[in-house]
Amino acid sequence: MTEHDSDGGSDADSGTDEDAETAADRVPVLLVRGDREYLVEPGAEMGTDLGVLEVPEDVQPGDTLETHLGDEFHVRRLRGPDLFHHFERTGAPMVPRDIGLVIGETGIARGDRVLDAGTGTGVLAASMARAGADVVTYEQDPDFADVARENMALGGVDDVVDVRTGDVCEELETLESSSFDVITLDTADAADVVAHAPELLVDGGFVAVYSPFIESTREVAETAREADLANVRTRETIQREMEFDDRGSRPSTAPVGHTGYLTFARNE
Repeated sequence: MTEHDSDGGSDADSGTDEDAETAADRVPVLLVRGDREYLVEPGAEMGTDLGVLEVPEDVQPGDTLETHLGDEFHVRRLRGPDLFHHFERTGAPMVPRDIGLVIGETGIARGDRVLDAGTGTGVLAASMARAGADVVTYEQDPDFADVARENMALGGVDDVVDVRTGDVCEELETLESSSFDVITLDTADAADVVAHAPELLVDGGFVAVYSPFIESTREVAETAREADLANVRTRETIQREMEFDDRGSRPSTAPVGHTGYLTFARNE
């Protein structure tokens, strides 16, 4: 929640509801036909091999739209997991199950302020913003940062996600002490930021670090303990799909769905 949103008074309350409705109207919608999905903004025109589709400004989830050739598309509301599939990618984004663990373990909610580093595609930052948080996120690659800003607009959260170009480690002294409820990191130098977590987090605030490698994960966990953070724990994120056929049911024999390691700790 921004400072403007937190102002009291009945006029402010009604204005906030109005602003929220306007912001929701700007969020793109999904146009679905069979296995096809297109993310389109209200008022836009989209050309496909099935014809030209004009999306009304007042389009609503549940509507059915027709191309000029008569082919129908169903309108679906954008949901968090859809960001993973439709954001422009600059690398491997964090997968939905890992995002769910981050939000679930840290309790990110409306009114929280989050410091994020290693923006990349921006799926995590956007998901946290859609959960109600204000997010400041750092991305070192200027081109990646530009793509992330476009993705934030596409996800309808560009007003609450501040994508900054730069190395968060070089900006730590400029950040206000005890000003973040949660810190989320997906960077090779995450341990350097974790060392400063007690200074940056509010009492009871959380830090969550994602890493694909055990070595950096161990460094993060050790640094968290040295910084006197509490409840330091690391989990491997792994998931197997199930197969069901006439012979029986069993886990899939496809490669095991390991993605990485998540380390959590709390400031007390």
